[in-house]
Amino acid sequence: QLPAGNLQLTLYQYKTCPFCSKVRAFLDYHGLPYEIVEVNPIMRKEIKFSSYRKVPILLANAGSPLQLNDSSVIISAIKTYLISKRNSLEEIVSFYPPMKTVTEQGKEVFEYGNKYWLMLDEKETKRVYPVKEVRVEEMKWRKWADDWLVHLISPNVYRTPREALASFDYIVREGKFGTVEGFFAKYLGAVAMFFISKRLKKRHHLQDNVREDLYEAVNEWVKAVGKHRLFMGGNQPNLADLAVYGVLRVMEGLEAFDDMMVHTKIQPWYQRMEEVIQQAA
Repeated sequence: QLPAGNLQLTLYQYKTCPFCSKVRAFLDYHGLPYEIVEVNPIMRKEIKFSSYRKVPILLANAGSPLQLNDSSVIISAIKTYLISKRNSLEEIVSFYPPMKTVTEQGKEVFEYGNKYWLMLDEKETKRVYPVKEVRVEEMKWRKWADDWLVHLISPNVYRTPREALASFDYIVREGKFGTVEGFFAKYLGAVAMFFISKRLKKRHHLQDNVREDLYEAVNEWVKAVGKHRLFMGGNQPNLADLAVYGVLRVMEGLEAFDDMMVHTKIQPWYQRMEEVIQQAA
């Protein structure tokens, strides 16, 4: 447990972004207080201080101010800091250097090759991961949440014009928009995302009925957790549980979420996650 006031955190986010939701789930479960700055997704003036132009961004002050980028790096670095008292947060963050790569589309992006690792010594590793398989499993499913599950969200919440409009109604209501800006974002955004979701469907080789991919992915996760564990982490969620929950949570209140609850076996695990995070927060 950190002494009160020892770690000051400010999260720059879009509320409906699955990567931001992952970070909030992690911080809430670990009982870490943090301030939220909702970023305007059009102007993004709230993050003009940063050369890294995506959210989430976490500003952390544990003696000196520090900027952490990328949701999985944020989670791994802060988790390492909570477990290990040997290194400063600054040293821990230096273990996750950004590497510039070029995508198939020719776009320059930053990658963090070791972002699913916790930087622990042998004794700490044994305490957190009693057997090697536990660590391997957690890393595998954290990566799966980023590389597969998250790509099923947009095609499902913008599946039809009606669903796209309902999703943007929610985005505008929860996000940081001016009145006029919100009106145009809702209607133009819904139309744009409806067509973009079709492109994403093609890019990720999804089925004609994208719900089937969502159902299959969610049931695959439930099967991996198994019948004899409350969570993948056992009696308490691990970082994979928090990542999957954070991604799925952004669909709450939308048709895709209700369909997922009815047509998959996710509900018992999802409700346990809600309860344990509410208790911790």
